[in-house]
Amino acid sequence: MSATLRRYLTRMSAFVLMLLAIELMDEVLFGAREAAWPLIRNDLGLTYVQIGLLTTIPALFATVIEPAIGILGDTWKRRTLIVGGGIVFGLMSILMALSSNFALLMLAFIVMFPASGAFVSLSQVALMDHNPQRHEHNMARWTLAGSLGQVVGPILLGISIALGGGWRALFIFIGIVSIALAFMVRRSSIANGSEDDDEENIGFLAGLRSAAGALRRRDVLRWLVLLEFSNLILDILLGYLALYFVDVVHVDEVQAGIAVAVFTGIGLLGDALLIPLLERVRGLSYLRLSAVIELFLFIGFMLVPSVWLKITLIGLLGFFNSGWYAILQGEFYSAMPGQGGAVMALSNVGGLLGSLFPIIIGLLAERFGLSIAMWFMLLGPIALIIGLPRRVRNINPVDPQP
Repeated sequence: MSATLRRYLTRMSAFVLMLLAIELMDEVLFGAREAAWPLIRNDLGLTYVQIGLLTTIPALFATVIEPAIGILGDTWKRRTLIVGGGIVFGLMSILMALSSNFALLMLAFIVMFPASGAFVSLSQVALMDHNPQRHEHNMARWTLAGSLGQVVGPILLGISIALGGGWRALFIFIGIVSIALAFMVRRSSIANGSEDDDEENIGFLAGLRSAAGALRRRDVLRWLVLLEFSNLILDILLGYLALYFVDVVHVDEVQAGIAVAVFTGIGLLGDALLIPLLERVRGLSYLRLSAVIELFLFIGFMLVPSVWLKITLIGLLGFFNSGWYAILQGEFYSAMPGQGGAVMALSNVGGLLGSLFPIIIGLLAERFGLSIAMWFMLLGPIALIIGLPRRVRNINPVDPQP
């Protein structure tokens, strides 16, 4: 371990590291799943539309459930919700591994999505409440942990395949580790809320009204919409990347895995560099410039015929989209101070829009081919270029406590 990394880790408390480990494991599962889609599709005989439904229907279901989880995270027993969500999340990862058909896999996804909201999203809220003066900076750390997970996931998938376990053995392992993390949270110092039932109910209703009222604010709507459109060039692009290289570029699964690894690996480097960058540069200024760069990089990626040039460009896309989620989500938290659970709840309202994107892409791919459907993702950088505020708010004084 380098001296720089050792100093960085020692500056963070065990509490922060535990929360980051939860995000790490969530993204390990996500990264492994996205790289494994060609294998899962072949094992279960899935179509493009079914793959789109596997992310759209569970996301829509979670959108109904997670707002209540978010409000309860502000007004009730946050630690209990995280622990319960972590146990269910781990069990559903194991159920995914045991799935033999589309219906069983869909059931696992439907239950896992809101469980992830309780386990992972409320852990993010706890991290934001840990130091409200450093929302963007701690979101950058959160994003770095997630990016590391996305890189480690495909690597672990390759190791599992080499050892004969395939994607199923890896998902069982992830489930076990997630359950262990949930029990670590049970012993942590995360606030557990009021113990009086009447106070809990009043607090919940007040929190619900406050969150609903925030939807009338222009700045809240701005961050909601931009977060969903930015995801087109983040998780949604990653979700279709392996399929694009196999079905459109006509490479084998190994080369498709290399493309995914390049996208996530160079993105990890960008996320690591973002942390010191935010100490010197305004986040929104960087975000506006990177959106323009991503626009041209994506057009180039779609047009060039060379496989290795496409892989080079996908790496650059992964580098320059670093910070998109961290900065936008940090701005969202800063727009609603002390209402982290409400931010989570409203994010699910915005998720109604974002959850439609995968099925739209799936339908376009089924009708016109994946090479045409991928152009839909260009709306990501376009939305940021148009929607980011021209005036940058003043940044809070930097608190040296990480």
